[in-house]
Amino acid sequence: MKLKGIELNGTYKVICYATKKSEYDEKGNEICYEISNGYWQKREYDEKGNEIYYETSNGYWEKREYDEKGNETYFENRNGKIIDKRVKELTIEEIEKLLGYKIKIKGEKKWN
Repeated sequence: MKLKGIELNGTYKVICYATKKSEYDEKGNEICYEISNGYWQKREYDEKGNEIYYETSNGYWEKREYDEKGNETYFENRNGKIIDKRVKELTIEEIEKLLGYKIKIKGEKKWN
């Protein structure tokens, strides 16, 4: 057998490397890449450049939320892991239901 004019005899080891193709958003964040073997990853970012969603061709995914300072306040993934540091706004009735008893708010009334 000849390969590019060179006579080949015997057994040869062939090494083939995967190639990667990436796509970027207007801010330079990698939003997608695919490897020649079919594996891919996708990402989404908020307006501040924080990654808010990540997904792979294997079915794995993660989603995140951030506060105004860029601190991660919520994380959830396919495996069921949830970290929730978001500030919750509750009514007095919701607080009473959680506590299991009635509450009374003390303090001065301020009139504007």
